[in-house]
Amino acid sequence: MKADMQGMARAQQFLVHHWEQLVAPCAVLVVTLAVGYAVKRLLLRMLGRWAARGHGQTSDIVTDALAGPFMIWVLILGLHLATQSSALPPVTAGWVSKILLVLWIVSLTIMAARLTGQLIHLHGAVPGALGVTTLTQTLAQLAVVLLGLLLLLNGLGISITPILTALGVGGLAVALALQDTLANLFAGFYIAVAGQVRLGDYIRLNTGEEGYVADIGWRSTTIRTLTNNLIIIPNKKLGEAIVTNYYLPAKSVAVSFQVNVSREADPERVERVLLEEVQGATGDVPGMLTDPAPSIAFDPGISDWSLGFTVNYGVAEFADQFNVRYALRKRVLRRLRQEQIDLPFPTRTIFVHGSGAS
Repeated sequence: MKADMQGMARAQQFLVHHWEQLVAPCAVLVVTLAVGYAVKRLLLRMLGRWAARGHGQTSDIVTDALAGPFMIWVLILGLHLATQSSALPPVTAGWVSKILLVLWIVSLTIMAARLTGQLIHLHGAVPGALGVTTLTQTLAQLAVVLLGLLLLLNGLGISITPILTALGVGGLAVALALQDTLANLFAGFYIAVAGQVRLGDYIRLNTGEEGYVADIGWRSTTIRTLTNNLIIIPNKKLGEAIVTNYYLPAKSVAVSFQVNVSREADPERVERVLLEEVQGATGDVPGMLTDPAPSIAFDPGISDWSLGFTVNYGVAEFADQFNVRYALRKRVLRRLRQEQIDLPFPTRTIFVHGSGAS
């Protein structure tokens, strides 16, 4: 407490007897803040013009990222210039400059990492672009943070060579201790880069799991099923699995269903009726394609109790087949009843041969 009182007393004496030494640093700080504010207004105006030329979302992201820390950077610059123009001892001024440099690099790194993640996410939302996964954003932001850390160490005059050497030696021990984690990390990186499994694709694994790829993280891949549940699959397991991607090379899928009619029916008439009904549904049933055109095959053909036909058609994507099949079956059933074509039950004829009376 006594030391604090003495410090306050010395500060008061300095302000009373040497106040003129603070005029120049304060003037430098005020001028820097004023110029910085003017530059900020000009920069925001330029970003607004850039947005008007068709870069609205990108401009908004950059504006939001710069608006907050910009005046903080100006304040850091003003304090640095004010310190250099003051009568502080060189050692004290040097320490203040280093502290301000650390604050500037930290704030710049945080802003750059946030900006990088948002821009990558925006790029992935553009139609036709590759989907952006959590792993992609994390790696990009991690690269920015590492770059900022290197700049910080360099600014403080710390050599990074011994640090890299230590990391190289210790990295082997870490790799051995985190084998499964690193295996999932590199498997996820390979999956994201290879492009054989992409965000939004509908896939099915040989183990039975299927659904839309919702995200590829550093440890696991998330699949959203048609019932809106999530399946979490370790990246290593996904990399080793046999995967069927229903979105490659195209989203469209060829599907079919079977129709059985009475054996007394005319096959040519049944085929004509089915084809007319299915072709008429191409413009009415959402998700059903006109190309390739629907077709009817007399397959599996003649069975013990019926005539079997296969209705072939295409749908826009894998999940559409269920609603399209439901709609087509109703239309086919209604048309067959109108045409009075019987739908038989499985039957079997049994002949009994008895011996005559003796």
